Amino acid sequence: MISREICQRVLQKAVSTGADYAEIFAENTVNHSINMIANKVDSIKDAVIAGAAVRIYKGLRSVMASTVDTSEEGLLRCAEAAAEALGQGSAQIDIVLKERLFGDIHPIRIVPASVSNREKIAILKEGYFAAREYDDSIVQVNGTLLDVDHNILIASTEGLYAQDRQIRTRMMIHAIAEVQGETQTGSCSPGRRMGLEMFENVVPREVGIHAARQAVTMAGAGYCPAGVMPVAIENGFGGVIFHEACGHSLEASSVAYGQSQFAGKLGQKIANEKVTAIDDGTIPNAWGSINIDDEGTPARRTVLIEKGILKSYLIDLFNGRRMGMESTGNARRQSYAYTTTSRMTNTYIAPGDDKNEDIIASIEYGLYAKEMGGGSVNPVTGEFNFAVNEGYIIRNGKICEPVRGASLVGKGSDVIQNIDMVGTDMAMGQGMCGSSSGNVPTNVGQPLVRVSSITVGGR
Repeated sequence: MISREICQRVLQKAVSTGADYAEIFAENTVNHSINMIANKVDSIKDAVIAGAAVRIYKGLRSVMASTVDTSEEGLLRCAEAAAEALGQGSAQIDIVLKERLFGDIHPIRIVPASVSNREKIAILKEGYFAAREYDDSIVQVNGTLLDVDHNILIASTEGLYAQDRQIRTRMMIHAIAEVQGETQTGSCSPGRRMGLEMFENVVPREVGIHAARQAVTMAGAGYCPAGVMPVAIENGFGGVIFHEACGHSLEASSVAYGQSQFAGKLGQKIANEKVTAIDDGTIPNAWGSINIDDEGTPARRTVLIEKGILKSYLIDLFNGRRMGMESTGNARRQSYAYTTTSRMTNTYIAPGDDKNEDIIASIEYGLYAKEMGGGSVNPVTGEFNFAVNEGYIIRNGKICEPVRGASLVGKGSDVIQNIDMVGTDMAMGQGMCGSSSGNVPTNVGQPLVRVSSITVGGR
């Protein structure tokens, strides 16, 4: 996208007022989406994001400027603006950029841009109409097929010059069912860091049926009773509990400033010994995977918690300065217009050795959270509130009637202490995680787990 020679001159300009580090992040991204509603294609959209950002550090000060003008003149103006914002001074940094090829652990066989809209629409229709025709109570379906081609370039005064291409594909089906005047929604949104070969393993029809079945089940369900009780949280997107309630509190963007429930607790027991939690950006073709992060650090597998002991945080370069720790390859940003910070990739609770049937049988009365929804968390305190998209009452060790309107309320540091059974069948779910550096694709995951005691919101 930008030559090494131009990058060197721009970086030299960026450090001209005394910065001790400078970085260029450039991108060219194409988002292509097809949407269906009311049994027909409603829209086909292409969105192009192209631009660059120059970021500079001086000790623990950071300045970033961005531009859509990626010509040499435009980049030099951007670098000058950042340098002037830093203040007066001078720097003597010898900048020699050397190209690095990190390889690609996420091979793409069918690049979406090379496939016609007609073929993509056929894939989307299979999922859409499977949901629409599932049951007479389905009154509305919305379907989207999304593919993203994200190309980035990173150059820094540390001599790095690297590029990466990230292709992702995702199908999203949302269904609404109406039963006796009550409406409920169901959804299924699988995604991969893959091309359209994703649909060799992800069957569009099954995606639609999953969304519709959930909507119909919940529309016919009674309301969940409230109270403190044991809860079994299913695998896959159930991992959003750890992601939100604990994962954000392990990011350096909170830890470096002491604004985290887990700050200063490395080496301490923070969770039940059944809990081992990992962030791994190297899983081939996983939704949240990367080859390099948005500062050019190679992706890695980071053990966050091992048998209940806090082993690591998720760290980017700038917050690593404040903490005196090296980057873990977790610097991410939505686009060049956002400042990079520490973010999760594929974060999950590792499989344990408890059998699923034993976990359910161990609960005399409680809730089975088959599928979690969205929620919110305060990373400073760890207090969270999450919706349960699909839930069932457990009685005498058996899964019984479905219930709607359930939510889980608690504190991250408490919930990971109360996870006292962990199953063997780990799976992952896909989402977009929002934080100060924008929305980035992340995987969440876990096996079936039991939380011995948690507040369930309901009626």
